[in-house]
Amino acid sequence: MERDDLGALFSRITNRLIAAERPLLQAHGLSMWAYVVLSRLARGPADTQLALAQSIGHDKTRIIVLLDDLEAEGLITRVPDPTDRRARVVQLTSAGAARHAAAQADVRGMEDAMLGALSAAEQRTLLAVLPRLASGR
Repeated sequence: MERDDLGALFSRITNRLIAAERPLLQAHGLSMWAYVVLSRLARGPADTQLALAQSIGHDKTRIIVLLDDLEAEGLITRVPDPTDRRARVVQLTSAGAARHAAAQADVRGMEDAMLGALSAAEQRTLLAVLPRLASGR
């Protein structure tokens, strides 16, 4: 039986997810990239702005404007690195953590609805293998 290429399947899934996620994030005053930054920082501070950009796959020259906006909203802080005063440690504020948690709850609800087409066992398997596939391990 002929099957679609993985790239085609993932593209369609990604487009569905983005279309469903965008209005949820907008309701929380977040762009997709802002949510990605907050999600990364929810796991812990980023040692530098460059490290943050690299870890999320964002252009290092364009992340500054995004961080400026998030900082102006009080969602993140950038403080000098004690070991390198030229570098900035980026971390989530309590307001940023709260905004992220609220947005993430809505996103996870949407994901649960989308995954509802799968059995519980299929959902567990998919959620177990996707991180491995994404990391290339």
